[in-house]
Amino acid sequence: MPKVKKQELSFYIKKFYEYILLEKNFSNKTVEAYIHDIKELEDFLKDKNVETATSEDIQLFLIFLSKKDISVRSQARILSGIKSFYRYLLYEGVVSDDPTRLIDAPKIGRHLPEVLSIPEIDAIFQAIDLSEPEGHRNKAILEVLYGCGLRVSELVNLQLSQLRFHEDEQYLRVVGKGDKERLVPISKAAQKAIELYLETRNSLPIKKGAENIVFLNRRGNKLSREMIFIIVKKLTQLAGIKKNVSPHTFRHSFATHLVEAGADLRAVQEMLGHESITTTEIYTHLDREYLRSTFVRFHPRFK
Repeated sequence: MPKVKKQELSFYIKKFYEYILLEKNFSNKTVEAYIHDIKELEDFLKDKNVETATSEDIQLFLIFLSKKDISVRSQARILSGIKSFYRYLLYEGVVSDDPTRLIDAPKIGRHLPEVLSIPEIDAIFQAIDLSEPEGHRNKAILEVLYGCGLRVSELVNLQLSQLRFHEDEQYLRVVGKGDKERLVPISKAAQKAIELYLETRNSLPIKKGAENIVFLNRRGNKLSREMIFIIVKKLTQLAGIKKNVSPHTFRHSFATHLVEAGADLRAVQEMLGHESITTTEIYTHLDREYLRSTFVRFHPRFK
């Protein structure tokens, strides 16, 4: 196969960018990371072009990354992006062989997320001062994070038109990763918290473009992701909880408590919006960890 010129390779990198952004529905952040990693490989290869690289070249690149103190998790992500690029080049006929085909990703220890206990969740809710102007809003935010398992991005972009509060159904219509929609059941407590908040929300000077956004700041603009982090951190500190809690901790707690109570894993997958059941299976592992810790604490042979 003829050698691809540098300017032609830039063309294929651009086409790959469009492919993973538009057809694969990857986030902008993931797309930019993939392109950055491909260009870093290109710089590493120097005189040798990406399309003529061998499996040995890719292995040397991974060794180069490890010597730069790049974490194993980041190395695995970088390799994933490069593998995707070579599969694309193979599909386009730019290369006749994929040098990454037999290269395995570095082994990553499964990271178990921080989870709050039910008493800790209750303590955080009790730390909310409902007499403050943002009290009902903050309670509604936490009810949705914990009661529905939403991601922060899904929460801040939640719209009034996505609330389905009828006699025969109580759901949120959530737009998740890749613009995929899902229906998430909402508890009576969360519904009531939202309805109480909406009474104060309607008195805000709502800015143009935010008319349909559920959660607003005091100036009538959409809340930022950073503001949700600040709200959670403040309430966690007030509750006296020492764990490293973020908005995502409520999502993990939502899933873990459902699995612990015996919920069907497929149903939990659907509510979380996970594309693969493998992602959801981490919560069964968390459940086993919880069972073992209980066993160790209370079984007489461990005393």
